[in-house]
Amino acid sequence: MKYDAKITAVGNLARTFLDNNSSIIILNEGVRPNLADMVVEHTVAELTADIAVGDRLKIGNTDFKVVSVGDVANDTIREEGHCTIVINAEGSMPGQIIVKGSVPPRLHLGDTIQFYTK
Repeated sequence: MKYDAKITAVGNLARTFLDNNSSIIILNEGVRPNLADMVVEHTVAELTADIAVGDRLKIGNTDFKVVSVGDVANDTIREEGHCTIVINAEGSMPGQIIVKGSVPPRLHLGDTIQFYTK
């Protein structure tokens, strides 16, 4: 397991971003209160190894394959638990992690966000 955190809050706009932009912005809980409406906050967790292409992401019961990792995504996860997860879409920003899967995740309090090598 490279990263294992629990969802503690889902901002009012977080589901809108998922529905309209196929993206989820994650961030350690309480780090940036001014962004709380836009993000999925989670418990602080340690990134034990860099996330890489071919790794897996599991949000709740929904599993994805990592297909691209932005240049600074691992750094921002280590610093603030922050990245933008883009699902079944294209992205090119340095803090994004692009994943592919069959369905978008549901975002529930207490669900885990896990990156791991299969």
